Order: sequence, then C-alpha cells, then structure tokens
Amino acid sequence: MQEIKQQAEAFRTRLDELRQANPPAGFTWYGYDIMGNIGALNGLLTGANRQLLEGLGAGPVADIGAADGDLGFFLESIGVEVDIIDYPPTNWNGLQGARRLKELLESRVAIHEIDLDSQFRLPRENYSLVFLLGILYHLKNPYYALEHLARVSSQLLLSTRITRYSRDGGIDISALPVAYLVAADECNNDATNYWLFTETGLRQIVDRAGWEVSDYISYGDLEQSNPQDNEHDQRAFMLLTSRIR
Repeated sequence: MQEIKQQAEAFRTRLDELRQANPPAGFTWYGYDIMGNIGALNGLLTGANRQLLEGLGAGPVADIGAADGDLGFFLESIGVEVDIIDYPPTNWNGLQGARRLKELLESRVAIHEIDLDSQFRLPRENYSLVFLLGILYHLKNPYYALEHLARVSSQLLLSTRITRYSRDGGIDISALPVAYLVAADECNNDATNYWLFTETGLRQIVDRAGWEVSDYISYGDLEQSNPQDNEHDQRAFMLLTSRIR
C-alpha cells in the first residue's frame, strides 16, 4: 500500500497539471480530493489485505459514484480494467469532468450512466472489486445496492458517513442497528443525503446484504458525531468480502 500511495500521489500531481493546463468550458472540476481516499485505504487495510490493489491483475473493477473519475483513471494507470459508473443528474458536473479527463488522458476506461436509485444493473456480472466511496448515504435504497453488488463483485471497498447521535445534543443511538433519515436541509444542506447509519446499523446491513467485514476503520469525530454538524463528521471505511460470490 505504501508503494500504491506513492504512485497515487504522483498521479494526482499529473491530474492537477492537466486540470490547470485545460480550464473547463461550461463546467467546474469536482471540488473535493478524490485521491485522498488512497490514504484512507492505507489506514484501513491490514495484513494480507494490504496487497489488495496489487492483486487485482486485469480486473475488472467498478468505480461507482466516481465524480471526475480520478481513482478509476489511476487504477487504469497501474494496469487495471475499469468501469466508471455514475449518473449525470447527481454528478457534480453531469460527468463532463470525467469525460474531459478521459479525453486528456487518452484513456480506455468505460463511463456508464446508471441511476443507482433505480433497480439498476451493472454493465458486467463479474467484478473482482467495486469501489463505493462516499456514496451509500446518498442512496434512497442502500439495501438493494449492497445486495446487488454482493452478487456481482467478490469484494467491495465501502465508505460512508455514519453517526453516533440522533442530532446535535440528541440521543446516543450508537448501540442500535439503525439509520437516521435526514431532512433535505439537515446534513450539509444537501437534499441528496438520506441515510446515516450508526456503526452498529452499518455492520448489520452489510451482513444482511451478504457481506463479511474483512477490515474496518473509522475517521473523524468518533465521540460526538451527528447528522447536522460538519465539525462532528464521522466516516466509516470497510473492506467487504461477498458470501454470495
């Protein structure tokens, strides 16, 4: 993972240079650091799992909710076949950023427009690994998504925002296998946020959907996390292995 992290940092520099040299026309680049997820995965993966990315071989891998596709394009650069899966109406720039980077990189990554809030099907029935980073709490039907992915992928790298309290100064619900349904303006004033699981609830839903937890780590505010305050944001990262596959 240390080697992968170094390669990822070099690739991020390359993407930054491409973006600076090619100002977008009619859209803005995605506003958050996608490649920072590699550092989080470096903290997540333990033991033999630290060889996960090196062991992908030719893939295929799916990067779901890919924003501008930085992670997918990086994986292609280390020899992995990648599908980028996102939905223009909920993507930062309607997938224009990913398509522009694909053009600039002369990439062969396939970009698929799929609505994860529908009864969706992925382009393939067999993935070695799926990335679902920062997406689960944006889905109206997270159970369906997790169960379907367990049928088509051997492993899943998942991250999502979770909560310990029902609200700022509210009830400690961390011991309960529940999810908190946020109001449209409650979580970062973003109406695409829906379900914030407790850690207990997240572990229960992935189990019920057909996954085993192979590695787990949590970042952020581990004591006072709640759905309302960004300064009390907590994120869970998981490596999951499918029991169904």
